[in-house]
Amino acid sequence: MTDKLKTRREREKQARYDAILDAAEKVFSEKGYERTSMDDIARRASLSRALLYVYFKDKAAIQRGIVLRAGESLRRRFEDARKTADTGLGQLSAIGRAYYRFCQEEPDYFAALTQAASGLQHADDSQAEQIHCSESATMQLMVDTIELGLQDGTLSRERIRTPLETALYLRGALHGVIMGCRQDMGQSGAFAEYPRDALIEHTMMMLMSSIAAGPRA
Repeated sequence: MTDKLKTRREREKQARYDAILDAAEKVFSEKGYERTSMDDIARRASLSRALLYVYFKDKAAIQRGIVLRAGESLRRRFEDARKTADTGLGQLSAIGRAYYRFCQEEPDYFAALTQAASGLQHADDSQAEQIHCSESATMQLMVDTIELGLQDGTLSRERIRTPLETALYLRGALHGVIMGCRQDMGQSGAFAEYPRDALIEHTMMMLMSSIAAGPRA
C-alpha cells in the first residue's frame, strides 16, 4: 500500500470515528445514555450496526471516546485561560473561572468527565491509557501554574506543601461547589438559595486567598 493511499484511508477512518462520536453525543443528549442503544447511534451516524462495532465494541467504549473529547476540550480551556494573565495567581484564578464556564457551556462534557472513573474498569488498555494521559496533562497545567506562582512570588511557599497536592485541592474544592449548584438547579436546596455566579466568585476568592502570598484576605 502506498503512503498516499494509507494516509487517505487513515483520514477516512478518523472521519468515521469522529462521525460516530458526533452522532452519539447528539443521541445521548436527546435520550440519555441508558435509553440509547447501539442501533440508535448507528442510525444517527448513517452506518450499519456491523460497521459501528468495527470501531467500538459497545456503548461504554463510545462514551469513553466522548470522555477523551471532553478532556481535550477542558485542557484547551485551561491553556487559553493561562494566556490571559502573567502571574501564577492570576492564571490560577483564570483557570478556575474557565472550569466553571466549561460546566455552563459544555454540560454534557462536564458530566462525562465527572462520571469517567466509573467506566474505566472495563476499558481496554489503549482507551484507559489515553484517558489517564489526558487527565494528567490537564492537572500538569495546574501544577505548572502553581510552580510559576511560587517562582514569581504571588503564591505562598508556607501554605503550599507541593504543587500537585494544591492543584488537587483547588480543583476538588471548586468542583464540589459546582456540583452543589448543578444538583440544586430548579430545586429548593441550600445551594439554590444563593446566586450561583456570586457563589462561584466567593469560592474563587476564598480559594485564591488561602494560597496567595502575604496575609490572608
